[in-house]
Amino acid sequence: MKENLVLVTGANKGIGFGIAKHLGLSGWKVVIGARNEERAEKAIRELTSLGIDVLGWVQIELADQASLEQAAQVINNQYAGLSLLVNNAGIPGDMGVDGEHTDIADIRQTLEVNFIGTFTLTKLLLPLLEKNGGRIVNVTVPSEISPYWHPLAYVTSKAAQNAMMGVFAIEFQQSNSPLEIFSLHPGPTTTDLNGNMSLPGFHDIETVGQKMAELINDGKSHQGEFIELYPIVKED
Repeated sequence: MKENLVLVTGANKGIGFGIAKHLGLSGWKVVIGARNEERAEKAIRELTSLGIDVLGWVQIELADQASLEQAAQVINNQYAGLSLLVNNAGIPGDMGVDGEHTDIADIRQTLEVNFIGTFTLTKLLLPLLEKNGGRIVNVTVPSEISPYWHPLAYVTSKAAQNAMMGVFAIEFQQSNSPLEIFSLHPGPTTTDLNGNMSLPGFHDIETVGQKMAELINDGKSHQGEFIELYPIVKED
């Protein structure tokens, strides 16, 4: 019988915390992926106070290959029932400049974390997830460029992540793998990533976390899908 055990990266705050909370409230056992022990332990205390079964936390530094390899080893050894990976952690890059003035170093760093790090962690956990008939969910944004919001480093890194999802989905189907992968776009959400911006059309972490958990739990196959909870719209 498949164990409902999820690893959510970046689950110590923001959307990741909201996803972990609402998956936990729906019966999932939760493993927190975080960079910092103090913040991870704080999130664990908050989640367990709600009656959520938090099994522990794993240190994950997406820009560090050795950290990712160590994390994968810990997960295989301690959380062998893992059946869901939620790739949520990431960095914003510099959202305050236009494309022409985006620094090359910012592009490299954002790609290193949001795409290469996410790809590496996913790849390292694929054998375990496949054994458990598991799923991978990426928290991302559309590859199509919105005229209203388009920070170059960030949307480039997420477009690469979307391409990864699409390639894996096709290959899982072609090889008759039990694995499933899809992407969720929460839409405009007030988080630390955007400086806690709150404008018309923005939603809060509680709303987004609950809707994401409901979608993950809907019992349907979403192989290769890009699902928008709330599209990006023009700011008033």
